[in-house]
Amino acid sequence: MTGRPALPDRASVIVIGGGVMGCSTLYHLAKRGVTDAILLERNQLTSGTTWHSAAQVRALRSTRNMTELIRTSIALYSELEEETGQATGWINKGSLSIATSEDRLTHIKRQEALARLFGVEAASISPGEAKERWPLMNADDVIGAVFSPGDGRVSPSDLCAALVKGAKARGGRIFEETGVTGILTRRGRIAGVETTQGTVRCDAIALTAGLWSREAAAMAGMAAPIWACEHFYLLTKPVEGLSGNVPTLSDHDAHLYIRDDSGGLLVGCFEPMGKPIAPETLGHDFAFQLLPEDWGHFEPMMLNALHRLPILETAEVKTLLNGPESFTPDGSFLLGEAAETRGLFLGCGMNSVGVATGGGAGMALAHCITEGRTPFDLSEVDPKRFPGCFNAAEHLAARVPEVLGKHYEIAYPGRQWQTARGLRTLPLQDVWQAEKAHFDQVYGFERPLYFGKTTEPRLRFGKPDWFEEVGREVALAHEGAALFDQSTFGMIRVEGPDAESFLNRVCANDMTRPPGRAIYTAMLNAHGGFESDLTALRLSDESYRLYVGTAAIRRDIAWLKRHLDDGERVTLQDETGDFAVLGLMGPNVPRLLDTIGAGDLNAISYFSHAECEIAGVKARSARLSYVGEYGFEITCRRGDARALYDALYQAGSQPAGLFAQTAMRIEKRFLAMGHDLDADITPVEAGLTFAIDDKKPFIGRDAVLRCREEGGEKTIVSIILDDQGAVPLGDEPVLDGGRIIGKTTSAAFGYRIGSPVALALVERTSAMEGNTLAIDIAGDHASGLVTLEPVFDPTGARMRLSSPGTTQAA
Repeated sequence: MTGRPALPDRASVIVIGGGVMGCSTLYHLAKRGVTDAILLERNQLTSGTTWHSAAQVRALRSTRNMTELIRTSIALYSELEEETGQATGWINKGSLSIATSEDRLTHIKRQEALARLFGVEAASISPGEAKERWPLMNADDVIGAVFSPGDGRVSPSDLCAALVKGAKARGGRIFEETGVTGILTRRGRIAGVETTQGTVRCDAIALTAGLWSREAAAMAGMAAPIWACEHFYLLTKPVEGLSGNVPTLSDHDAHLYIRDDSGGLLVGCFEPMGKPIAPETLGHDFAFQLLPEDWGHFEPMMLNALHRLPILETAEVKTLLNGPESFTPDGSFLLGEAAETRGLFLGCGMNSVGVATGGGAGMALAHCITEGRTPFDLSEVDPKRFPGCFNAAEHLAARVPEVLGKHYEIAYPGRQWQTARGLRTLPLQDVWQAEKAHFDQVYGFERPLYFGKTTEPRLRFGKPDWFEEVGREVALAHEGAALFDQSTFGMIRVEGPDAESFLNRVCANDMTRPPGRAIYTAMLNAHGGFESDLTALRLSDESYRLYVGTAAIRRDIAWLKRHLDDGERVTLQDETGDFAVLGLMGPNVPRLLDTIGAGDLNAISYFSHAECEIAGVKARSARLSYVGEYGFEITCRRGDARALYDALYQAGSQPAGLFAQTAMRIEKRFLAMGHDLDADITPVEAGLTFAIDDKKPFIGRDAVLRCREEGGEKTIVSIILDDQGAVPLGDEPVLDGGRIIGKTTSAAFGYRIGSPVALALVERTSAMEGNTLAIDIAGDHASGLVTLEPVFDPTGARMRLSSPGTTQAA
């Protein structure tokens, strides 16, 4: 084409895709000094999804760091015009969330509490006040509302124009009508891209191709589990009684969001089950087109809208807009480096929050590219969290309609996905089904939560339907012998002449302990935060097996590979799924092992392991416990699991599930990655300095020593609640004298002490033995007493605090 600018032969970073995520990433790369970055767009900027976005920007998300991304967006969108001279269309009128059911009211009050925790302005208002803010709304069935004044919306096309202008001013370049036809790699690293206009060499790629990201990732041999769904919103011509801008109205019980638009109304929905779109439906030429209207599909939502806004009965419809949006299997987007290809960074699958998150997510992706890590823990959007099975077209097409539908669901504890289940099964799946197990899905595996209930549970925020079943299973482990299926552990074999020195460098604890020892350790980042916590069994002088978190396997292997030095004689092998692991826990375990001729195992000391034979099954038993009772974690070949289970069951053990294990580990103050531990917390703050050997060099050592010297601003404590009927869930604000000083990280009912228990990350000045703190549970403040020790220890009396500074046997 005449006048087309020539592609450079080389660029440090190539951004693929010119939607809001790509434009933001290019802007932030340029701002960070990457002045030769280029953006390639197969069509024109904003084509695909960005241009038709409803562009709501709501700050509050379920975690502090995800909220921080959107707060970054809000700050950027409100300042870009001053920087670039290009308006973004930012309108700050807030958002109004209404409740028409008691559970929804609890849900939005929990959100209000989270907002206070994260520093986001939000306040409960009455139905009458909600009506004043939205006069056109029928509020007859509204029982409560929360108003968030900092929220707003933006013009997506204007926003992208401003981002591009800012990027170009710093050296960034844009190439439209330039499709990527291939991604070049060399020795597992990005080397360049092939395009319709030629080849460009590069060191890194930011893949922000929206609807086409799955296809583009496949060019590099990578899986990006993304699938498109139809997304609907109705636009009307101007209506009487609506002047100026009003807050975005969120009627999530009716699956609706509503706002003004050019004097008329925009009524959008996330219906209970969406409509998936096959990739061939869109094709490669889809740019600024829309999908056909589907009034039959939209009709139930229209009826809900007519109830909420009676004026719609006489409003003139401009269009029912149907545009494609991309979704992932868990409803969170992909942001970070790919597992197997260094230099390939994903920023896609935005789940309808692309414009809201784009400013902050582009910042985080640019930071990840230039610094090797995100600016704070974003493991919930790490692309490495999915197993390969989720990239199958049939599973994506089944799951993403449900993902769209869950967008506005009440976040009940214990809610489960209904679609794309049974992708990976445990060795004892048939046994657990026969024992009436209720399952969740983790990393594709079906994992037992609890046993024995024949009906589907009723989900609620109060005392859960499975309370009695979990209590029975805790009693099994506390008074008898319980079997926990831990086969979902990630297992990594680390082997070779340099295995010891390698692990001693990447792990914080002393990895030189002899074969036969188990080692609890952490892999830390340079800032001293947890990349992983794990247990290592040293099998021989040159061989270890690492037991890591269920969903951490790809992430942990990538971390290990990243830190292998050239010429280091170490091999890494993923053994996940090759073995079964059964946790045998309880005071009757010694007698049970004697019964089946395996009594010699009782001679194994704590944190040791040995090969053994149980009922003819060759296994490896480690003297470990994650529930605070006498026990072993027994590993055998997957095919031998049934024989091992039968022997242990016939000798008197019974199955127990994850909910019982979680309740018991919280009582014992055992911390969990992703709940109590993440990349932003150090072992000093977590109280896990016993798992560090600071006499040797390891990644993060300097940061840990600095934190230890300074003391750390926060620390983890246990809180025993006074009200036995309180139901903390985790992620609630913790207050001291009415001031927020931290948050709960894990919570459960402590069956062995008879009270609810929470682990909480709080300011160190409030972390005093016997101090009284309060947990904000949906606006109700539940008081409790602090202890710096486990609230239950089977080696002594069961202890609970009765008044500040005193203890008594429970």
